[in-house]
Amino acid sequence: MLVACCLGQFMNVLDASVVNVALPVIAEDLRFDRHNLQLVNNAYTVVVCGFLLLGGRLADLFGQRRIFLCGVALFTLASTVGGAADDPATLVLARAFQGLGAAVMAPATLTVLGTTFTRPAARAKAFGWWSAVSGAAGAVGVLLGGVITEFFSWRWILLINLPIGIALLAAVCWVVPESPARQERRTLDVPGAVTVTLGLMAAVHGVSEAHVHGWGSVRVLGPLLGGAALLAVFVLIQARFAKHPLVPLGIFRNRAVAAANLVAFFGIAALFSTFYFFTLLLQQVLHYSPLQTGLGYLPLSLGIALGGWGIASVVPRSGPRPVLIGGLVLSSAGLLWLSRTDAGASYTADVLGPVLLLGFGMGAVLNATTNAATAGLPAHQAGLASGLLNTTRQLGSAVGLVTLAALSTARIDGTGAGGTASPDALASGYGTALTGAALFAAAGAVAALAVPVRERSRASRGDTERLAP
Repeated sequence: MLVACCLGQFMNVLDASVVNVALPVIAEDLRFDRHNLQLVNNAYTVVVCGFLLLGGRLADLFGQRRIFLCGVALFTLASTVGGAADDPATLVLARAFQGLGAAVMAPATLTVLGTTFTRPAARAKAFGWWSAVSGAAGAVGVLLGGVITEFFSWRWILLINLPIGIALLAAVCWVVPESPARQERRTLDVPGAVTVTLGLMAAVHGVSEAHVHGWGSVRVLGPLLGGAALLAVFVLIQARFAKHPLVPLGIFRNRAVAAANLVAFFGIAALFSTFYFFTLLLQQVLHYSPLQTGLGYLPLSLGIALGGWGIASVVPRSGPRPVLIGGLVLSSAGLLWLSRTDAGASYTADVLGPVLLLGFGMGAVLNATTNAATAGLPAHQAGLASGLLNTTRQLGSAVGLVTLAALSTARIDGTGAGGTASPDALASGYGTALTGAALFAAAGAVAALAVPVRERSRASRGDTERLAP
């Protein structure tokens, strides 16, 4: 069951990053307009973020295995269509349906783990593996994208999901039990689902357009204001009118859930922005090929995996707060170190150390955040908490990337380089972005102070329970 859940999350996160390396080849092969190429990523990101809350709630209402299977099937089918696309519109539409499948599948993986592994020690280990896979998949995606782009067709970036999806469908049918879905809980808050989905999609779309059109553009302000209005209506519906609210607002009175989601926002804003700028740093400043760039990500992937898995036994004893603070401080230090990389840097002397530091710190953070955001909730809210956490992460990645891209561009333009910027100018701009990512990580460490301290006696009871027959 753990393998099935980790494989589902691996597919989900992998596909958010594997396409990046191949975008230039895709643009040439399908004759994308330069200004529309961003739609290949934005179609996926916008739909994922918009539907995650609904996807999480569906697992609570209609059964975790049923929803898991639906998400995997839709994701696999959309991947196949995208891999066979012969025009831009088909590929963008396929990416949007991939996002919908991922939005249903991702919360289901956490729901299954949260309702299956209930003892603290076992739960921490399960979340450790899930978090390690989740974080490392983003880095592995760059490596896989480089290998496929270098030696095969870009289409295999999407078509590779077909055999993986078929295997995952079989595994889910075989090992994942169906959760009991009581009839009285099979009521979906349709007005709430519509308003929050459209509101999140509009807001994320506005944020994703900001680095192209600027924050003052109508194409940015319009979706942002519209999204804010829809989200305000959603909150009103949940507070006053919904008989069975999609998101019971009382969940935010749980301090661990609220604080963990805030930490997740800042942590993922730092981590996933780093994936983007680290790729540019390797390719445009150090002049690595796509394959070399992918190999350069291996230490980061290894660090995330070791951090997420290695810290699993610590979280039940210490509680998530010290792990979160320590991991985010390590990550911030690693990012500040990495931001000093210039055109004359070597990988071993200047890149390897900060990358390992960042990876281990973020692996620990991903584990502890997942634990804090889902622990202590009733089983019928497991999907809701999972969807909420994944939504926060998607928002963090979108806001973080756009904000740091604007800082980077301003820094590069400020060097006065005309035409094509020099490697030194690019290194300065990307260093500024990485410094901003370090500040995001530091803000996450401050937010982690609000995570409740877990009493040692409770942890001890959990360990005793784990040892009991």
